[in-house]
Amino acid sequence: MSAVVGGKAPDNRDFLVGEAGRAEALAMDAGMLPSPRERVLISPADQPEAVAAAREVTGRVRALPGVAEVASAQRSADGGTLLVAITLSGDIKQAKVDVGAVAAEVRAVAAARPGLRIEQTGSASNSLGVNKQLSDGLLRAEMITLPVTLLILFVVFGSIVAAGVPLLLALSSVGASMGLYTLASHVFPDAGGAVANVILMIGLAVGVDYSLFYLKRAREERARSRGELTHRAAIELAAATAGRTVVVSGLAVLVAVAGLYLTGDIVFSSIATGSIIVVLVSVASSLTVLPALLVVFGRRADPGRVARRWGRSGGGQVWPRMVRAVLRRPAVTLLVGVTALVVMALPAAGLRLKVEGNETFSRAIPEMQAYDRLVARFPAEGVSHLVVVRASPAQAGAVSDALVSLAGRVGAELAGPARPRVSADGTVSTLELPIAAAASSQEGAASLQRLRSGLVADTVGRVPGAEVAVSGGVARNVDYVGNQSAQLPWVLGFVLLLTFLTILVAFRSVVLAVVGTGLNILSAGAAFGVIVAVFQNTWAEGVLGFTSAGFVGAHLPLIFFVILFGLSMDYQVFVLSRIKEARDRGLGTREAVVDGISGSANMVSSAAVVMVSVFASFVFIDQLEMKQIGFGLAFAVLLDAAVVRILILPALLALLGERTWWPSRRRRAVERPERPGFQSPASTPSR
Repeated sequence: MSAVVGGKAPDNRDFLVGEAGRAEALAMDAGMLPSPRERVLISPADQPEAVAAAREVTGRVRALPGVAEVASAQRSADGGTLLVAITLSGDIKQAKVDVGAVAAEVRAVAAARPGLRIEQTGSASNSLGVNKQLSDGLLRAEMITLPVTLLILFVVFGSIVAAGVPLLLALSSVGASMGLYTLASHVFPDAGGAVANVILMIGLAVGVDYSLFYLKRAREERARSRGELTHRAAIELAAATAGRTVVVSGLAVLVAVAGLYLTGDIVFSSIATGSIIVVLVSVASSLTVLPALLVVFGRRADPGRVARRWGRSGGGQVWPRMVRAVLRRPAVTLLVGVTALVVMALPAAGLRLKVEGNETFSRAIPEMQAYDRLVARFPAEGVSHLVVVRASPAQAGAVSDALVSLAGRVGAELAGPARPRVSADGTVSTLELPIAAAASSQEGAASLQRLRSGLVADTVGRVPGAEVAVSGGVARNVDYVGNQSAQLPWVLGFVLLLTFLTILVAFRSVVLAVVGTGLNILSAGAAFGVIVAVFQNTWAEGVLGFTSAGFVGAHLPLIFFVILFGLSMDYQVFVLSRIKEARDRGLGTREAVVDGISGSANMVSSAAVVMVSVFASFVFIDQLEMKQIGFGLAFAVLLDAAVVRILILPALLALLGERTWWPSRRRRAVERPERPGFQSPASTPSR
């Protein structure tokens, strides 16, 4: 159905942010927003064929329906390169459709003249090149993730059937979610970009995790019954325990990602919608399809003979011994663990946020290589400030004089001549000011600051009744980062509050809610500090295969914290549920901690390994921001499972003792009728 209906893309206005957005809205309303441009470079220009190639490109492209104008060929200052400038009709969305025909004609000319280097770059072709690289990287990540996940699950379950069920369920949930997201885009427009990647990432992680919870619990219930429980009865019993955990965990993820709607940003809204859909589908599949599949497969999902023998001799006392070692020195363990996480978090104080752009995209993309040569030989074709002024037609002369004065005062910063334009009705004027600085550079930001804070106010700002705003590549980056920085505290506050309330409602304990929320903050801060230390510096470039841009992607903090808070609740809810079960059976808090963590440690470790493998596969994507997200989430999950849940949490609960459950009171152990030879979970400690 989704293939027939199709998705709905957002309007260009949905992406506008800050002063840069106001400037572009003014220009859009008057039809004065600069049209998308493509540039064709031909070199070496001293070859006789170069001029003929430029003429042929011009003739071929000019006849295309999506082309508004083709300028005469220009020669670079060093005389070595010819430039054919192509202006496309329509907006950037339409340009991405029309540019394919332009690129085909350019490729045809290049193929006929192998002695020349003929290459294309521009806003539309660059975007398509980046998207293609991202798609290729995503396919590569899938090729790594799927077999690795299957292998991990086989090791965990000892059965190819049991290993295949969670993976199959996760993949089908992802596929269904993609279709539902397409339908949902008619209410929440699809911003594209990384949404499909996030759906795949979260869908595989939670889908496999939820199945893991269920399968492990069903096997555990059968093991406790010493074979007295039927396969079907064990599944039904697992539904009453792991099923509840899945629902609470899913709710926690939904609560976290819903915070992205508070940003008012179309990209984050799209990610939130996709994430919510895939989590809902995964929870529903785990509660309905998974039990049905397990009943159908029956004993074929049991481990094989080798796996059973390994399990019997596999050292079932490792986790209890480890937890008891922690509880012998809880204060020391807590101090060392918290200190280590705080030290890891320290680099986050030096965080620099910027938006990825032409200067930072992978140079393996041919269009990016062409962009570098374009800017080197034709500096005026790089980044520009765009000053937009709206005033009454009677002020047209004053506005024109003010813009001339402004261009003169910018002077030495210009990389080429200023480009003024005026609308047909004389109400809107624009001035493009090309600068010799990258959009994400400090020099570009300083130039924008001088323009906005002083030069514009002293020139155009003095025209009575004039409305003026500045946009351009630098302004869009600066305003976007500023908007994210302003929204981050609100989103985090929302997520923290609802995380606290979720734990409070699930466990009826204010102390546990404070502990759970605090540990999430601690582990997320530590992981984010490591991201900053790795990606803002150069020491890890060779290991992870990237070139440091000296900053962290502007989208990363919100996506990282929201997704991590949601997913870490999987472990938190599962572990705390097991501890609470043990306490409800009558154990003291210390023994309940040993029992609960020992009984859940294998599952948490297995789930963490699966999640880490899923997220780590995104490190192989060449786009820097996706690499940062994948690395950050993989490291954070590993840290959360290995340090926070196994070391810090038990140490803290041991120190708190019975205060952990305040204001709840101890519940009496639930008595179950037992069959002869059958020990119920209430009377048998968890393994």
